[in-house]
Amino acid sequence: MMKQLWARLRLPVFMQNSRLRWIAVYGLGLGLLGVITAFLVNWIFGLIVLVAAVIVLIVIFNTLQEISIDTQEFIADLSYRIKRGEQEALIEMPMGILIFNEQQRVAWINPYLQKYFGETEILGKTVAEVDQPLADAITEHTQDESYGTITWNDKQFYVLVQAELNVVYLMDVSHYAQIERDYHNEQLVLGNISLDNYDEVTQSMSDSDISTLRNYVTSTLTDWTKQFNMYLRRLNSDHYLIVGHLQDLERLEDDKFKVLDTIRETTSKQNYPLTLSMGIAYGLKDLNRLASLAQSNLDLALGRGGDQVVVKAEDEEARFYGGKTNPMEKRTRVRARMISQALQELFSQSDQIFVAGHQTPDMDSLGATLGIRRIAQMNGKKCWIILDEDQQTHSDIHQLLKELDNYAEIKDAIITPADAANRATEQSLLVMVDHSKPSLSMAQSVYEQLQNRTVIIDHHRRGEEFPENPILVYIEPYASSTCELITEMLEYQPQEANAINKIEATAMLSGIEIDTKRFTNHTGTRTFDAASYLRSAGADSELIAQFNKENPDSYMQRNHLISLVELVDQHVALIAGEDGQSYDSVTAAQAADSLLNMAGIMASYVITERADGRVGISARSTGEINVQLMMEQMGGGGHLQNAATQIENKRVSEVRQELLNLINHQAEETAQEIKE
Repeated sequence: MMKQLWARLRLPVFMQNSRLRWIAVYGLGLGLLGVITAFLVNWIFGLIVLVAAVIVLIVIFNTLQEISIDTQEFIADLSYRIKRGEQEALIEMPMGILIFNEQQRVAWINPYLQKYFGETEILGKTVAEVDQPLADAITEHTQDESYGTITWNDKQFYVLVQAELNVVYLMDVSHYAQIERDYHNEQLVLGNISLDNYDEVTQSMSDSDISTLRNYVTSTLTDWTKQFNMYLRRLNSDHYLIVGHLQDLERLEDDKFKVLDTIRETTSKQNYPLTLSMGIAYGLKDLNRLASLAQSNLDLALGRGGDQVVVKAEDEEARFYGGKTNPMEKRTRVRARMISQALQELFSQSDQIFVAGHQTPDMDSLGATLGIRRIAQMNGKKCWIILDEDQQTHSDIHQLLKELDNYAEIKDAIITPADAANRATEQSLLVMVDHSKPSLSMAQSVYEQLQNRTVIIDHHRRGEEFPENPILVYIEPYASSTCELITEMLEYQPQEANAINKIEATAMLSGIEIDTKRFTNHTGTRTFDAASYLRSAGADSELIAQFNKENPDSYMQRNHLISLVELVDQHVALIAGEDGQSYDSVTAAQAADSLLNMAGIMASYVITERADGRVGISARSTGEINVQLMMEQMGGGGHLQNAATQIENKRVSEVRQELLNLINHQAEETAQEIKE
């Protein structure tokens, strides 16, 4: 109202501005006050002040008028330029803009985006009528709160959809995407190559034959790395270094490292079968850490039996290639003696020893704990066996524990995981036997306390899950069982007192017999040497036979499972138990073993629900099919011929379908490899 009043009075422009108006009023008031005061003093002086005041007020009013006019002109010009800039930006900015009407038809498109449509008329049409891929991309990102990325017209764009305004923004980021791809592709890759059994193969060879073999391997690897634009350097007789870029590694993975098969098959034909393993790392700028990761990956490949490749970045899961053949025997008694002596030294530095097998113990696991306890006794150390007797156990473990009631010293050494956690100190030592995954351990709470005071003794192939800082690792995938490894160590312990007793020898020999299926599978000369030692120490074969007797329920369950067998193809047999019906894990394993007795069956899988609600898979193979790789894809592990996994929160029928999909996928890959 006040502004309208001032405008009607046609006062100066600056009087329409409240701040300038008050300045004028304030100046006029001061002038009047000065003039009145001057007249009261002297009328002549008053006239002089009046004239001066009028002049000053005129100057002030004119100045304020000019300021007001200049300000209005500046604002008007700025407003024009802003509107003009907005219009020019919409038309010329390097960003595509689409505006829709209420019927979802294009109401306006800026020239930048129009050039991607060429001469095609788009106004008044839906995007789907003009370009369906773009319409699908816009629909996919309609609910996004920030920019999404799409590929359109062989270019990459950031897309932002403001659904409430019916506006779509598209920014071409192909150049930056190419920079990102180049950065990704040119990441440095380091790899370590080791000839697994070079020393064993060359022991009986002449110097000329060794030179020929070495030259063949180096030449083959050189040609292979050149094919994939990588650099190869021989470090010594059985180790090589490779350097390349990530884009070359991706090509190698597509090729599935066929050089492993080439070298193995060629050398086998010449009667000196040689295998190699690789550890390849990428994704780190620090070269020292990258080299350490490459060596760690090589250690993982060797721990899994060799003849394979492990590819892994720091924060990614490992990818495995190869490992389709049985590992060749390469361990020596020298290594067994060295491990035995190292174990003695660790025992001497510890106040007490804890030994634990895996959950749901079998005879190899429990027999190994008894063997470690005996080694501790031979070195004058107290050893506790960690065992949760509340866990469901098979009949053989139940009978062994019952037999241990006659050995008070051993029975008193068996404690629960909770009791062990309370007893453990900083100077204690934990020995994990027959497993290397902390998540499978009977003593998880103790492991958390003694992560840096842990020893691993196992015969299974090493998996990706592994303790970070074990103080000693003895993993031999070439051995038949953990009991075999520990029996060899027993032979190098002080024999003056505390010799192995009958029940310990019996349990360990039983563990070897079960893992080798009564010496018919995965055995070597060292296996029979260990068995002979245990027999001489008093192992009772009749007691072993008693342990191995099945109770009627297990026998009936096993036969029932076998009756459910289905043939996936002519070489693979599968059993899936009923949803909601639990089976003993050992019974399922025995059913899987039984299926291999069928003519033509190379692999068998038994899927059952366990008492704890998890679904377990027992996998067996005659060696032609690698069941370990299959079980690793489902979260488990094991050997090429003997593997397993346990899955939570799924039904047997669901797991069966997942396994069938993997079996079919593996069959397709095998067929493709044969075709190539």
